[in-house]
Amino acid sequence: MRIKESELVVNPDGRVYHLNLAPQELADRVILVGDPARVSRVAAHFDTVELRRENREIHSCTGVYREKRFTVLSTGMGPDNIDIVLNELDALKNIDLNTREINPQKTSLEIVRIGTSGSLQRDIPVDSFVVARRAIGFDGVLHFYRSQAVRQLDIEEEFIRQTAWNPLAARPYVVEGSEELFSRLHSEQTIEGFTATAVGFYGPQGRELRIPLADPSANDKLERFAYRGMRLTNYEMETSAIYGLSALLGHRACSTNCIVAARTEGVFSKDAHAAVERLIAYVLDRLARD
Repeated sequence: MRIKESELVVNPDGRVYHLNLAPQELADRVILVGDPARVSRVAAHFDTVELRRENREIHSCTGVYREKRFTVLSTGMGPDNIDIVLNELDALKNIDLNTREINPQKTSLEIVRIGTSGSLQRDIPVDSFVVARRAIGFDGVLHFYRSQAVRQLDIEEEFIRQTAWNPLAARPYVVEGSEELFSRLHSEQTIEGFTATAVGFYGPQGRELRIPLADPSANDKLERFAYRGMRLTNYEMETSAIYGLSALLGHRACSTNCIVAARTEGVFSKDAHAAVERLIAYVLDRLARD
């Protein structure tokens, strides 16, 4: 099947539209960050740098760290951006951009998010690290794809029941990340996570400024949710879409987050920059061990 020009846009120089990367410029190990400025912070650890590229909020850098080739790439904020980034990352590896045909042999990328997040539990303090085993998405992205095969429907149903989920909002979906990557990144220095992904930063995460919330008790419901020993650990805006699309496309994904806000306590990290820097060093060290 030849993919139409309108469905997968390729720049005249042969680079995919939004990422502005060519297939040979993308490593098989990909680190995703939200903040474009964080790309340089991750790349500062590289032993050598092969290329740097910028397009809109998407900045990328490919280089080598401890003899392993990585691409670090910014997504900007939100699951809508993740839909762009994940599909174009996959296209670079699994679609021939010249013939527009899907490659018969597929490449599975290793995708790791290094992000910031707010905790939903009182025993998860600021500056701690959460490695998500699974994620629940309130963003709706996965419902535009045939996704039931990768979702944990029993957890979804129980969450909807316990929280009396607003039927006007997108149905929550639950997807596991890569167990292999989780086992490499989780240690005594991290907290096992069940990460909640919101579609926005203010109202969708229970922050009320001047507009009243539809459900002021929503975060209390998230904090209380429990099912088969699982509880929600933290809030952010990307992980569920990363896990869902990666699972559908055959990539391995894991999300790590530095807790910069304790939502239940109403406090923010005194030095979030230093805490995130420690997480960057931790993740790179663990990924370089294989």
